[in-house]
Amino acid sequence: MQIQCPSCNTVVINWAGGCTNCKFSLKNIHGFDSWHPELANISSGSFFDLSKFKLLASLEDENFWFQARNELIIYCLKKYFSGFQNFAEIGCGTGYVLKEVEINFPSANILGSELFFEGLTYASQRCKKSKLVQLDARRIPYNNQFNVVGIFDVLEHINDDRLVLSSIAKSLASYGGLMITVPQHPWLWSSVDDVACHVRRYTASEIEQKVIEANFEILLSTSFVSLLLPAMFISRFFKSKSTPDAELMVHPFLNWIFRKIMTLELLLIKSDICFSFGGSRIIVAKKKYDSI
Repeated sequence: MQIQCPSCNTVVINWAGGCTNCKFSLKNIHGFDSWHPELANISSGSFFDLSKFKLLASLEDENFWFQARNELIIYCLKKYFSGFQNFAEIGCGTGYVLKEVEINFPSANILGSELFFEGLTYASQRCKKSKLVQLDARRIPYNNQFNVVGIFDVLEHINDDRLVLSSIAKSLASYGGLMITVPQHPWLWSSVDDVACHVRRYTASEIEQKVIEANFEILLSTSFVSLLLPAMFISRFFKSKSTPDAELMVHPFLNWIFRKIMTLELLLIKSDICFSFGGSRIIVAKKKYDSI
């Protein structure tokens, strides 16, 4: 395993004892290996509102959007990267995606990373076999290790998203796979994005260009939450107190209807229909070659 030391950037082949150059070694904080302990006490509101982890953990299992996104992610993993052995999720949050990857790919080695220990604590309650670590997405220490890396609704929180994509590319083995979901359409920006600590909503061309610049070939790029885009627009711009919490707390009957609509949308995507417009975009890509 090649590790790029987060302290001095030396590439170490055998990391067992830490960095052979500067003697940096992993610290265990709150029961998790920490690659970037200097960020352990980062304040809430830097990238994310830490109070939202508890809310997410309580609502994700029943919320139509999280259920539908998981189904789309698993479908794409099975279609494009079915034989992978090593998977990593950058910014795993409460472990909602990781748990589903564990269930569907029981023989894979799975790593979940998160900047915030609050998220890792919830993820450890959900995930039974994933290795969970604290690290900075802009400085992933693993080199040439993973067959697939997923980063789901994380890039929009980070100013230097190009650095994150470059770091992911280095962590992937040759021709490894990348999966991304991001919020889409700058014209959908509202107070919801401000409260959620977003720094951008993407256009399709922007995120696709950044993925290509990071040495990836795009295999799939489509919007989702497309059939529900009118409802999303109304919710954001015609409700005076629209918040991330309100968007998650959907009336059970509406949640059931929206879930059925998202199921139809997934069927259409499985039929090779790509949507131009939608609240979110998913990109599946493959690293072109080993450029390290």
